[in-house]
Amino acid sequence: MKSGNDATGAPADSLEAVPADAGVELRIGTSSGELSLICSPDRARELAAELRLAADEVESVRSSDPVEVRAGELRRGDVRDGDRAMTVDGIRVDGATAHVTWKSGAGRSWNQQYDADARITLRRRGR
Repeated sequence: MKSGNDATGAPADSLEAVPADAGVELRIGTSSGELSLICSPDRARELAAELRLAADEVESVRSSDPVEVRAGELRRGDVRDGDRAMTVDGIRVDGATAHVTWKSGAGRSWNQQYDADARITLRRRGR
């Protein structure tokens, strides 16, 4: 994976996350050396969520027209159209009801229930 280092402008030669004892090690390699960070699994998940939300924000600026989907067809990573980014963190369909867990750009989570056929306007579809 290639990326750039804002501080130096040097491209990252490698970026990886690997298990390390009871934590997760993040390794970033550049031509000037390697940076290694170790964090708890919970913090690694928080970081991953923050990275995803930041990527969603960047992509939303470049995305095409919004798309409408049925609530029962939402999937993790879908971003709702609106003033603020709301990302689907989880979805469970129970008969005619879709139970959706949303996550805000600020990291707050909440659950909402929708009729499974309700139309939800998305800024971007998840993967």
